[in-house]
Amino acid sequence: MNLVQQLINGIVLGHAYALIAIGWTVLLGVARLVNFGHGQIYMLAAFVTWWATVGLGLPYPLAILVAMLAGVLIGLVMQAAMLRLTFTQDLVSIMIVTLGFGHMMRGIAGLVFGGNPQVLETPLSWIDFELAGAWVTAQDLAIILVTILFFLLLHLTLERGALGRTARMVAEDPKLAQLAGIDVRRVYFAVFAFEGAAVALAAALVAPRTPILTNIGFEEVIVTFVVVVLGGIGSVAGSYVAGIGLGIFTALFGGFVSPAYATTAAFGVLIVVLVLRPSGLALGAGKGGR
Repeated sequence: MNLVQQLINGIVLGHAYALIAIGWTVLLGVARLVNFGHGQIYMLAAFVTWWATVGLGLPYPLAILVAMLAGVLIGLVMQAAMLRLTFTQDLVSIMIVTLGFGHMMRGIAGLVFGGNPQVLETPLSWIDFELAGAWVTAQDLAIILVTILFFLLLHLTLERGALGRTARMVAEDPKLAQLAGIDVRRVYFAVFAFEGAAVALAAALVAPRTPILTNIGFEEVIVTFVVVVLGGIGSVAGSYVAGIGLGIFTALFGGFVSPAYATTAAFGVLIVVLVLRPSGLALGAGKGGR
């Protein structure tokens, strides 16, 4: 087994994990909410990207935009349905509602796109490079570059922009933020729309690496949960580091031990990290998505 190849696979996989999880990181950091339909949004966005390229014949970049628009729409619909629960912070009901949305999206995907696996082929998938005896595709490089740019832009926005200050105020105390004149409702809608767009972008970039099935969403929820908790709740930088670390660990464990137990081993790492460092890998970041 080529160690360099496994390390490259891990780096690519880690950036994919980080990009898949970033929407949930911001959702937790700003709204203090969870969305257990996150993985199904990923699944549906992957199908939409495939349909836009195969069914509509759109170029791959336009198909990505179509998937992101679909993700935004799903996020807005979900938040509109549970706006009252969001304001009351009824987390148990929110978990149930988002799980219900997830099952609905899985059923809709099955009805619309069928139960057969689909393969999303892009022009980038056919371009490959040799690096120190290992192979990497242009699609892999796109995942890495887009993830880095996305995280840098998000970090600058949350740290230095007015949106970041508003998000931190809402995260710390929604009621006080509302008294200060902030439209908390609009912030919540924006966060859910961002989550939908971010996970749809991840799906459009990562889906060409694996077959698209209606049941792929479950694994994405597991990965998202591990990355977000390891990275520290609401920490953008922590999620990036946790995603890369988890990707490399999964690739090495799967390549040299057994891919069947990679998820079990990842949860073992999660337990050890939380025992030694309960705050995760937040890297000194505070609340509110920093």
